[in-house]
Amino acid sequence: MTRVRVRLTFPDSLVRAPVVARLVSDFAVVPDIRRADVGAESGWIICELDGAATALDAGIAWLRAEGVTVDLLGDVLES
Repeated sequence: MTRVRVRLTFPDSLVRAPVVARLVSDFAVVPDIRRADVGAESGWIICELDGAATALDAGIAWLRAEGVTVDLLGDVLES
């Protein structure tokens, strides 16, 4: 398992979309949300994402392709 801390920033078009749920179901990535601020027009989440390294890479690539800004915060941890 690998863990990475990220900040996900959502544009207004994705605030109501089930982005985190799809990350879990489609990529087997488990988020541990630490902080969040989601409003009607924008939002961000700081979380730790756990999963296989390949699943994390694919999930993060998908998030970016969907329009979510993904900022890596710190080191990637492997357990």
